[in-house]
Amino acid sequence: MSIDNAESLSPTDDDPFQWKVSCHTATPHRCKPLHEKPRFVQSDRSREFRKRYFPGVSSCDWNNWHWQLQNTLRGVEDLERVFRLADDERDAMAGASGLPTAVTPYYAALMDPDNPSDPLRRCMIPTTAELVASPGEAVDPLAEESQSPIDCLIHRYPDRALFLATEYCSAYCRYCTRSRMVGHSQRKRYCHEHWEKAIAYIRETPAVRDVIISGGDPLTLPDEALEWLLMSLRSIPHVEVVRIGTKTPAVLPMRITSSFLKILRRANPLWMSLHFTHPGELTPETAEACSRLADAGLPLGSQTVLLRGVNDEAATMRSLMTGLMRIRVRPYYLYQCDPILGSAHFRTPVSKGVEMIQNLRGHVSGYAVPHYVIDAPGGGGKIPILPEYVDGKDGDRLQLRNYRGGRYSYPDLPE
Repeated sequence: MSIDNAESLSPTDDDPFQWKVSCHTATPHRCKPLHEKPRFVQSDRSREFRKRYFPGVSSCDWNNWHWQLQNTLRGVEDLERVFRLADDERDAMAGASGLPTAVTPYYAALMDPDNPSDPLRRCMIPTTAELVASPGEAVDPLAEESQSPIDCLIHRYPDRALFLATEYCSAYCRYCTRSRMVGHSQRKRYCHEHWEKAIAYIRETPAVRDVIISGGDPLTLPDEALEWLLMSLRSIPHVEVVRIGTKTPAVLPMRITSSFLKILRRANPLWMSLHFTHPGELTPETAEACSRLADAGLPLGSQTVLLRGVNDEAATMRSLMTGLMRIRVRPYYLYQCDPILGSAHFRTPVSKGVEMIQNLRGHVSGYAVPHYVIDAPGGGGKIPILPEYVDGKDGDRLQLRNYRGGRYSYPDLPE
């Protein structure tokens, strides 16, 4: 199949309706329930939100990811239908931030309409703080542009390459590392020519054994395009690992359709890194999406950015990490927030991240303790930051401190 065919897709028969989909738009064709297919779960919160703000929309339309994209809340007028915007939020949307505002109706239902300090709302609706550049911040703090040998590909580590499959997301996090490049309407969601060149580069670089498909959010792409990309990578003998990075199960869980799962099964083995921010995202819909992915054979890991006023309390972080374990997602990374322009109001001291790990270690299963890392400015890669549990040596015995502060001695061997 050629990727070009993804420009005009035929209606699929895995969802409870049919759509005609183009690269940038989704136009409803007709609703056609398929009783032989399981319906996607819908929480009481989603149901109440739909009836209040989208009273003419059926449950089957709400559960269609194309409908969600088509009805994304973007401007002040859209948002004011749902939220009582603060003056600061309204002023920010009239400002010069390069990152657009977009919130799926599903995700908007999870946010407090009256409280600007609501954690999920802070992550999606801009404030004027992001218009203020602070010392040390940069447009491209990780120097990704300098490590991009070809369009849509970043090659930082010898054996890994990051494939930027799209510049589009269904919802834009205000602390996004790639806010310089995502969400711009004049840029294509994907480009066949760029993809072909990137595949050729990987094919001609045998050191690359691990490819991470990211963006933007690759799961906003049509099934056909993703199938072409996955199978193209699978055809390269030295590519042993293919990973997909996405926030879709948190902001657009109904995207995990039967037809998409069939593609994933054909392309296995695959891994998936999911972006979660707060326990408020762990809804029945998200649990259903993660269950479908896990049942399709994909190991799921989470990536969480440490954010001031969002998840920097011990109880919140524990709830998030243990909640992820319940839905079969292994906490993998806790990131220090990257110093993009206008991020000071989100960033915490590094000592806060160490404190978060200390408040997890020993208090939750080891599987629920992520690696706390700083993605080094200037392109240095991920550097782990660990609490100190070694208190030196006493003769040949290593002095240790456990999570409760207890002191223990280990008989070490000489070097």
